[in-house]
Amino acid sequence: MTSRETTGYLPQGEAGLHRSWREKALVAGWAVVQWPWLLRSLSGGRRSDKAALLDRLDLPHDALPNLGSWKADTFFLTRIADAIAADRPACVVELGAGASSLIAARALQLHGGGTLTSFDQNAAFVTATARWLAENGLNADIRHAPLTSQDGEWASCWYDLDHVPDTIDLLIIDGPPWTLNPFVRGTAERLFDRLGKGGRVLLDDAARPGERVVARRWRKRWPDIEFVLHRGGTKGMLEGRRKV
Repeated sequence: MTSRETTGYLPQGEAGLHRSWREKALVAGWAVVQWPWLLRSLSGGRRSDKAALLDRLDLPHDALPNLGSWKADTFFLTRIADAIAADRPACVVELGAGASSLIAARALQLHGGGTLTSFDQNAAFVTATARWLAENGLNADIRHAPLTSQDGEWASCWYDLDHVPDTIDLLIIDGPPWTLNPFVRGTAERLFDRLGKGGRVLLDDAARPGERVVARRWRKRWPDIEFVLHRGGTKGMLEGRRKV
């Protein structure tokens, strides 16, 4: 969940979830391990890189007034634009809406006109993001997907996803927040069977220790997807590509 406005350090949309003391202790322990990466995430990248990306997509420079904190950085946003320009995907699915939604929607508008379906746990934020895209002449299906308690290997909660497209060409993962569980984004593998041949997965914050654990497990479980860690930007990115 990211926005065009300045955000606080604690993500929203977690109210009402019931988690065990073990999971809360896990989060507290991993916060100690991850704090250097969390500090780095407060920077959204260089202003010159953001300006170059907006110029490339012919978007006004005030379209992304604030990056950093919990937002995707310019490195990740640029990689999204690169993937869409190269593949011209018909269907993009995103977990965690915001700045990445704006970039993906504009890149799709320029390269093939595919659809973007984005899920986020915060209902008010979903409404604001949809309005933000509309103000920039962009279309996307931004949906509220509340976090619900679920039995799962990775974490005790996950998005309540509804009507996910059957075939996904590009899966963008920028949520849920790590404060639920350092491995919570591993649950996104539930959607990997929907990836078409040559389909891509882009995971933000991949340099963090929790996401590196997720990446190791994914590599073992999904041999038909080739995963590569990109260390650029402030937070890193994991890219997966389903073998043809």
